[in-house]
Amino acid sequence: MQALTSIEILEKISDSAVAKARGSIKHFILAILAGAYIAFGAQASVMASFNLVSDPATFGIGKLVSAMVFPVGLMMVMLCGAELFTGNNLMIIGTLDRKIKMSGMLKNWIVVYIGNFVGALLIAALVNYSGLLESGGGLLGAVTVKTAVSKVSLDFGKAFVLGIMCNWMVCLAVWMVTGAYTTISKIFSIFFCIGLFVVSGFEHSIANMYFVPAGIIASGNDAFVQLLGTDISNLNIENFLMGNLLPVTLGNIVGGGIFVGVVYWLVGRKLK
Repeated sequence: MQALTSIEILEKISDSAVAKARGSIKHFILAILAGAYIAFGAQASVMASFNLVSDPATFGIGKLVSAMVFPVGLMMVMLCGAELFTGNNLMIIGTLDRKIKMSGMLKNWIVVYIGNFVGALLIAALVNYSGLLESGGGLLGAVTVKTAVSKVSLDFGKAFVLGIMCNWMVCLAVWMVTGAYTTISKIFSIFFCIGLFVVSGFEHSIANMYFVPAGIIASGNDAFVQLLGTDISNLNIENFLMGNLLPVTLGNIVGGGIFVGVVYWLVGRKLK
């Protein structure tokens, strides 16, 4: 069996928006799972690379190692079945096809976004309680803090643009997975697109729901903060929500909804 064509993928994604727009407790539970899956991938990617990214000489290699691990999170979302806000930005296709109302799409986005946040926070809390941040003599905790600081230190415009490029890649991965028939082809579709955004340093709102809270929690340990000499004066909930999560989320919506969803809808429906 061959992969679906772009027009067939467009139709399949459009149809899938109908069930998503109905909204139910099921979608919220699946959203919690998706947030946890992305957080698992995020945590593992840091664990795999913390001793590399902490050294400027091996930073690029560390990013590559992270990129080989992080995609497992989206693989679990897509193959096990879960609701991810960034992937659901493609529901805009169903709205443009008038299969669902804008209100139905926005309701799904809000419910799934909150569920993703709950799932990511759950893993951040569990990782902290588990003692894993003590790995490498506390270096994992130190890198976790430094990662969070770097994210909340981005200015609004840069965070927005990095969010655009990130979800452009994520929704292309979802697009290709939708058109793929075999499990291995779905895995490869995810691996390379998501790996690309990780290596490039793009910003993913749901991943940041793990990265930054985990860093805020870890910053309560003075040993972690002092190990890399990180200035944590900007690391707080307000800067996380307004300085990082808001612009990255808006960028994710533009990157996935506009650059993938709207563009392919125009090509498939309007431009002959």
